[in-house]
Amino acid sequence: MKKSIDEHAERFSEYADEYDDTQDAPEYRAAVDLVVEHAAPGPDDVVVDLGTGTGAIALALADDAGRVIGRDISDGMLERAAAKADDAGVPGVAFGPGRFRDPNVPEGVDVDVVTSNFAMHHLSDAEKREAIETLAELGPRRIVLGDVMFFGDPDPEDPFYSPEVDDPATVGVLADAFTDSGYVLRAVEMIGEQVGVLVAERTAPA
Repeated sequence: MKKSIDEHAERFSEYADEYDDTQDAPEYRAAVDLVVEHAAPGPDDVVVDLGTGTGAIALALADDAGRVIGRDISDGMLERAAAKADDAGVPGVAFGPGRFRDPNVPEGVDVDVVTSNFAMHHLSDAEKREAIETLAELGPRRIVLGDVMFFGDPDPEDPFYSPEVDDPATVGVLADAFTDSGYVLRAVEMIGEQVGVLVAERTAPA
């Protein structure tokens, strides 16, 4: 991680109110749509959305899932997400602090689906592996990850990320981490050479 968790949290809190207006890149919107589509929760499912930001994924899944738990490191983002949920009158979704290696899921809650969009790329490759191991320990049948990821050699002249703060992985690194945690990739959606969505499903009951 090129910045500390606290530094990332502060950075995102500073522009939480403007965040939604800045996420107009077609790659980002495509990733949101694909993560929602592949998450496909049932009416009794519990979904945990990590790096929830202002709640784009969590709010989109709330009507279909039984319960959605949104977690983020940024207080400002969480406040914005909660305000959007209140304004829309969306039930069954709750936002609170949490991070990849400490999702802060209430004790006794069985998690069915984990989603994350444009958040894990802030971690180093080793930290991504630890994060995926932690997500697997929650026991979900499916993990859907949308993010900056490299399908080939990235063009250093045209990065779809901020090299000074971000640390994207190759698809291979992420695939290996899922496989080692007991999951298999059921779908690999290439949105662009530097953006994609991975759908991992558990290979055996938890």
